[in-house]
Amino acid sequence: MILDNRKIQIRAGDTILSAARNVGIFIPTLCQDDRYPAHGSCGLCIVEVENKLVRACATAAIDGMKVFSSSQRVVSARKQLLELLLSAHTGDCKAPCQLACPAYSDCQGYIKMISQGKEDEAYRLMMEAHPFPCSIGRVCPRPCEAKCRRGLVDAPINIAGLKRFGADIGRGFVPEAGSETGKSVAIIGGGPGGLTAAYFLRRASHRVVVYDRMPKMGGLLQYGIPEYRLPKTVLDDEIAVLAGIGIEFENNVVGKIEQLRERFDAVIIATGAGLSRPMGIPGEDSPCVVGGIDFLRELDLRDAKDVVVIGGSNTAIDAARTALRLGAETVTIAYRRTKDEMPANPAEIAEAEDEGVIFKFLVAPMEISQGIRLQKMTLGEPDGGGRRAPVPIAGEEELLKANMIISAIGQDINLDGLQALETSRYALTVDTATFQTSQPRIYAIGDVTGQSTYAIEAIGQGRKAAVAVHKYLTGQALPWEIAQDVLVVEEKTQTDFVDTPKALRAENPIKKEAHMGINSFEEVHQNLSKEAALKEASRCLSCGCGDYHECRLIRFANEYNAVPIKYINPTKPNQPICNENPLFTYDPNKCVHCALCVNACQGKILTMINRSNKTMVAAHPQSDCVRCGNCMAVCPVGARV
Repeated sequence: MILDNRKIQIRAGDTILSAARNVGIFIPTLCQDDRYPAHGSCGLCIVEVENKLVRACATAAIDGMKVFSSSQRVVSARKQLLELLLSAHTGDCKAPCQLACPAYSDCQGYIKMISQGKEDEAYRLMMEAHPFPCSIGRVCPRPCEAKCRRGLVDAPINIAGLKRFGADIGRGFVPEAGSETGKSVAIIGGGPGGLTAAYFLRRASHRVVVYDRMPKMGGLLQYGIPEYRLPKTVLDDEIAVLAGIGIEFENNVVGKIEQLRERFDAVIIATGAGLSRPMGIPGEDSPCVVGGIDFLRELDLRDAKDVVVIGGSNTAIDAARTALRLGAETVTIAYRRTKDEMPANPAEIAEAEDEGVIFKFLVAPMEISQGIRLQKMTLGEPDGGGRRAPVPIAGEEELLKANMIISAIGQDINLDGLQALETSRYALTVDTATFQTSQPRIYAIGDVTGQSTYAIEAIGQGRKAAVAVHKYLTGQALPWEIAQDVLVVEEKTQTDFVDTPKALRAENPIKKEAHMGINSFEEVHQNLSKEAALKEASRCLSCGCGDYHECRLIRFANEYNAVPIKYINPTKPNQPICNENPLFTYDPNKCVHCALCVNACQGKILTMINRSNKTMVAAHPQSDCVRCGNCMAVCPVGARV
């Protein structure tokens, strides 16, 4: 037989599919299993024979036959078939919480392990996403929780709290690096993004050296987040793991690109945004003015008693609460919009109010002289970001007493030494897919590219950049690549959960002495108890498919770039999920009617019923399952898990 212009030997009884597999040529199929008769229900194994498309699993291989397994016509037909299959496959592939995480953490996976008391396994799974689960469990802005479907029932799962619980208990595992590749990478900047890139590149067995101008590694996590939110012993322990796998650290050093490019095979710039943004008002060159990020790094109140913080970010809140702990008598946050428009975490705002921080809204700084003069504002029309823009009220001003003014209106990027690279709007220009700069072998991630705001976003970029650099160095993919999946995500509403029992969310307890005490930098939020963590983990609805990693449908859909929504019938009713069998759950909405389970059933009790879009697998009435488990084992799409 001539297969893809290659002469191959065939045996009596061979189909085109079996003949191709005998010589290592892969033809996709969902419904074929050598143990059972072929029936070609999925159609994905189609090939081209004499200008006709035929099913390879059900077509005999004939002497002299000419077959094309991947012609343009075949590829186009397979893609269309996959899109038709996906249109009827309305279950979830990945949970919404994982899709919302910039670092693609498997939230559902580690929550399930925690619910089973397997904290060590949960920690190992967390470490597959990034090396800072203990720190991120404390400081993450929780985009995962904003998408958690449990919020349609009562309240989202306390995902960050569970991450912190599992990581604090399970930590101790140190990943290994394989044999050395002989390739080396320099990373300029030891913040969360740079260290994450170093972590994955070192696990890929490259030599990695991280250069940082500060005495300790950690960047924003080390010098921009107060001790009462992130104890530095926690962060230092996680950085010690990085040193333990062979990452080399060079502190108190400014990495020079020109020199490093000569010594290393690739360079990653992860210098962050470490410059406090000026307010642009008269008098701000006064000694009493300090930048928010500088104040958090230096922790020097300079004997000030009355402190005014300008801004509404998390940095502003952190600076205000830190000033109180350092001994300030009054601390006021002045923000040009209302409380509802503040970008800071609402929980942090509430805690700052409880601790005694005073908030003044709808005021903007005008001049620093004998305190700070504030312009009163009102909200006008929405700006480019969708928020109503603050507009000055002519003639209405206010003078606040202050002997320290902290400017926390944002941070800028220090481009010193980076002038040879292309910039756009004061940030380095990079390819958004590979993080490659305008210069070969030089990459950039995080705030220096203007593409991240939070540590978790920089971490996600660090992981992606490590994959890109590894591909450049070796031409191979890393197992930690974040797949750009053709994902099926089912839309849900409150009506889908009307029968789900409500349960209170477990919040991380607050240590009152640390929360209300002046001069204390003891951590405010405490870990969940074991009992509370198990109870909270049990609230998870387990949205994502438990068979995702073995699902052939999603694998083929990715390979052929199928579009899942192309043929979806919005009027197709969802069928109820069956939990009657103690061995498995059957979700007919995921079933693609391959009939493998019908063929594999030892008790011969399964059959296909109904027609058209109502077709489903059902058991014969008055028949008993022999619990062989074959139906689960052969299902290609996770309809039985």
